Formats: sequence, structure tokens, C-alpha cells
Amino acid sequence: MSQKAKTAKESYVVMTELVLPNDTNTFGNLMGGRLMYWMDIAAALAAMKHCAAPVVTASVDNISFENPIKLGNVVHIEAKVSRAFNSSMEVHMKVWGEDAIQQYRYKSNEAYYTFVALDPNGRSRPVPQLVPETEEEKDLFESALRRRQLRLILGGKMKPSDATELKALFQL
Repeated sequence: MSQKAKTAKESYVVMTELVLPNDTNTFGNLMGGRLMYWMDIAAALAAMKHCAAPVVTASVDNISFENPIKLGNVVHIEAKVSRAFNSSMEVHMKVWGEDAIQQYRYKSNEAYYTFVALDPNGRSRPVPQLVPETEEEKDLFESALRRRQLRLILGGKMKPSDATELKALFQL
């Protein structure tokens, strides 16, 4: 069953949260675990929009925290599918903090989550391919193969010698 390819903008989701005292650590910053929880929800919504099916988290790539988000600030999580494979989808996220009182936004972090689409029996199922449109989407799409190979190697599902995209980076 072939599915119609979709664009990244068709999966685009923005999730907004207010950082409350229960969300913070002793320094008054949003806890990393709480942010990761919110990011997982936003990414799952984007993946579900892309494939019109239930999804489960397969992996979470490196999350680097560039700037803390303070108590009372607003969190904006932008998520959209960056590449679709057979039954899995990579979702790229950008996280912004916003001080609504001082009226400024700042980047907090970026990350990639991978989701697998499920059929009614809980087994993986094919997903629509992704058609990148913008230059940023095309860059994310192309580099997704390398990120996928790295995830598979780290997860023990691929031998490093089989990672042709990664090897090509290091051949002169």
C-alpha cells in the first residue's frame, strides 16, 4: 500500500507551556527531564500528523541545553518531521524560551527524536515519505541518513563497517 508523500510543514506542531514552580530545579530553571517530557509529546504529535497512526518513541538523540528557561518564562517547542524511512520518522525540534514580561525570545535547545508508526496490532507499519521544501528542510533531510546510521550503530543494530553515509564523511 503506497501512501502519498507529505511535506514537513504538514507535520508542523508548536507546543507552548508556562514554566511553573513544580517544573523547576533549585536554581529556578526548567528541569531538563520536564523539558524532555514536553518535547516527547510535541514530537509524537508531529509524527502522528505525518503518518496518521499511533506512534512510539524509538530513540532520543543528544540534547544540548544552550540556555536555561527560567521560572515564569514560556516554552515554545517547534516540531516537524525531518525525514521518513520505512516505518520510522525522525522529528527535528527547536525549543525557545520567552520572557513575556521583558518581551524577548531566546533559543534553548535543539534535538532529534525518532518514532515508529504502529498498525492496529502494535506492529510497525509503513509511513509516507517526506518531501523537503525549504533549504533548511533539505539540509535536515540529507543529514538524517547519517544521524540514522549513528543511532543504529549506537543501538547495536548496524555494524560500523556498513554505515556508508558516515564512512563517506571521513574518506578523503
